Amino acid sequence: MSAYLIAQISITDRTAYSAYEDGFMEIFQRFKGKMLAVDEKPDVLEGEWPCTRTVLVEFPSKEEALAWYRSDDYQALAQHRFSASDGNTVMVNGFNAA
Repeated sequence: MSAYLIAQISITDRTAYSAYEDGFMEIFQRFKGKMLAVDEKPDVLEGEWPCTRTVLVEFPSKEEALAWYRSDDYQALAQHRFSASDGNTVMVNGFNAA
């Protein structure tokens, strides 16, 4: 079953954050990830959305998503994101109608 990661990010230092962006796709694609959406101005239909970036990604499975997130390469890269932004990330399971 597919797994989706949703990240709400408030970028505090765009210059430092660019180091994260520069290395992201190379690592991400090694783990069969698929970028579904990146939006800096989503249409807020309900509530508040104070983040400067919203990201939605898909992996073939929860195991693939966790393998990417926990990998040494991604965790090293993520240090740039941690120092240049604040955010929330969740993983949700895909819906199986059967």
